[in-house]
Amino acid sequence: MTIEKLKSLIDASDNIVFFGGAGVSTESNIPDFRSSTGLYTTSKNTKYPPEYMLSHTCFIRDTEDFFEFYKTKMIYAHAKPNPAHIALADLEKRGKLKAVITQNIDGLHQMAGSKKVLELHGSIHRNYCIGCNKFFSLEYILDSPSIPKCDRCGGTVKPDVVLYEESLDMDILNKSVDYIRNADVLIVGGTSLTVYPAAGLIGYYRGNKLILINKSETPYDHRAFLTFNDSIGEVLKKIIWE
Repeated sequence: MTIEKLKSLIDASDNIVFFGGAGVSTESNIPDFRSSTGLYTTSKNTKYPPEYMLSHTCFIRDTEDFFEFYKTKMIYAHAKPNPAHIALADLEKRGKLKAVITQNIDGLHQMAGSKKVLELHGSIHRNYCIGCNKFFSLEYILDSPSIPKCDRCGGTVKPDVVLYEESLDMDILNKSVDYIRNADVLIVGGTSLTVYPAAGLIGYYRGNKLILINKSETPYDHRAFLTFNDSIGEVLKKIIWE
């Protein structure tokens, strides 16, 4: 049975890396981007296309519109970790999981207890003044009536998330490459593996124990040792608690 094979792999390894996308957070009721109920589909009637609303250009030129969209569409402050987040934190506590590499910005892995989390696209929980670099919490952004301004220098406070037209943090990207390259078992979940450069990370894996957990097929299914077209929470729950 496929689930038994996965359990055996996990039991035998203490060098597992997890790479996850939006599908990990959808089970905490945070919409993804490209599905029929995703952000790009449900936001078609906004003032500008969602790709523009989440761009660096929009942040600079239409800052008020950017924050209105960002606060209503990108922040789910009441979301809680789901079984996938909790299972991964448990694997880390048991010394099996070396790192979580995520495309998500919601901070739910840390909320579940994961310590080594590499956030490719940043986090809603980190915000910095573009003038003096002072740090601000998520609550500060949410409590600001319109454009959040620094209480020290008056500069605009920018979320530490990677917008369109911005580059990924090279330090985080390089660390992610190192973890994936050296992993014994690589579990990839909740991502279609079609968005680059993040999707290209899987190419650095040199092992033969690639596990793919995604509700739909991915371009890398043919390379996988095991493939699950299922909910990531359901699969990981069976591994940890059943």
